[in-house]
Amino acid sequence: MAEAVVELLERAARREAPLEELRALRLAVQAVPPAALRARLSDDHLGALFALLSVNDREQVSACVSILERLLQALDPVYVIQNLREELQKGLFHPDDSVKILTISQVGRIVESSDAVTEILNSPELLRQIINCIGGEKIAVAKEAIKSLSRIAQTQDGLEALFVSSLLSDLKNVMATNDVVRYRVYELIVEISSVSAESLNYCANSGLISELIGELTGDDVLVRATCIEMVTSLAHTPHGRQYLAQQGVIDKISNIIVGAESDPFSGFYLPGFVKFFGNLAVVDSPQQICERYPVFMEKVFDMAESHDPTMIGVAVDTLGILGSNVEGKQVLQKTRTRFHNLLSRIGHQAKNAPTELRLRCLDAISSLLYLPPEQQTEDLLRMTESWFTSLSSQPLELFRSISTQPFPDLHCGALRVFTAIANQPWAQKLMLDSPGFVEYIVDRSVEPDKASKDAKYELVKALVNSKTIAEIFGNQYYLRLRAYLREGPYYVKAVSTTAVEGAE
Repeated sequence: MAEAVVELLERAARREAPLEELRALRLAVQAVPPAALRARLSDDHLGALFALLSVNDREQVSACVSILERLLQALDPVYVIQNLREELQKGLFHPDDSVKILTISQVGRIVESSDAVTEILNSPELLRQIINCIGGEKIAVAKEAIKSLSRIAQTQDGLEALFVSSLLSDLKNVMATNDVVRYRVYELIVEISSVSAESLNYCANSGLISELIGELTGDDVLVRATCIEMVTSLAHTPHGRQYLAQQGVIDKISNIIVGAESDPFSGFYLPGFVKFFGNLAVVDSPQQICERYPVFMEKVFDMAESHDPTMIGVAVDTLGILGSNVEGKQVLQKTRTRFHNLLSRIGHQAKNAPTELRLRCLDAISSLLYLPPEQQTEDLLRMTESWFTSLSSQPLELFRSISTQPFPDLHCGALRVFTAIANQPWAQKLMLDSPGFVEYIVDRSVEPDKASKDAKYELVKALVNSKTIAEIFGNQYYLRLRAYLREGPYYVKAVSTTAVEGAE
């Protein structure tokens, strides 16, 4: 096979390979191991393939791109940058986006090699053109450029090249293309800043993070909605949170939420601002965030109590995030009657709202009710039981009725609620006391698809792994559950047939 590939490459190098042979070569290179390709390749072969990209024939270009993808992956990054620098440079100006993506992805691969990255950093024209690719019309080209530049910034030298040289001007110039491109550059900056405190420092000194924050707190409500997502990403890292706090950004976001009451356009950005605090509470400390920024909790409750499905959805998601750990659960419990009333509304939405909101309610309920075994104190178990009973007058029947509906997503969502409470003794007693419930759990015939079978299996696993299940369910049911677990999620009982003489 390697000989056949070489022969086809030779013909391509002599420009004697018609399109049919290029197609054959595309298939052949996929079948040859990289080591065998490496041993047979020459500069002429690669140069010829790059030269074939210059024709105005989309099919030929597509075939050559596929072949080059495979061949270049087989080569050492140092070899690629030292011997094909000019070809890579030309590729970035190619009118076909697939050639640009091929070239940029190779640069991304080269900068991951500590031996080859210096070669790239010493090629400012190459980097300049990759920066310009962020401004390309095709999002796929821009994303590949962002990915490669983000990799370049993983080293001190890379950070210096991007932020302490003329390339910073190129980055700022490309931002001026239009709003969409400006946000792409912000996306790159946030991605780089998230790596380390040092990376964040370079980005901050460039002035680009200040520009992002300026837009976040500016008057354009649509711009705010876009920028808050990026600032939320920055807040996922400890150094990012520290920077945002030092710059007073978190206080500014809190103040904007306060002012949203009188802003008729707050619906555009408020969901993102509330999500920001929800994420902040989980990665930081729910209690500290809720105590320091009481407007956050107040706004979440207001949104959940509103009649706007969009606002209700965001509030429900945020409550699910906030209540995903014990500290967050305790913060919610302190609001007492108001939260219990809210749970009743969420239970109502889980049954009656449009499908998407029902699913979000079910996911939030699962998150709120789950308690890891090591955190199951008497107080916390009493709390989750009281939350469960607040959801509906007959909560177990509510979720059971949802789980029997012919919609796989809702079916699995209800099963996840049962799985969340399955290791808590009060829930096991409820399940046992509900007529036919245990039979429903071990009945495989009610699960129509793979996702449902997997969800049911997770429920069975959660029950079997509980320390109290054997005592509460009794030996007979416990053994049936263990048998289900042992047989796996897709077990089908064999049906024996008896041949009868004379039967057709």
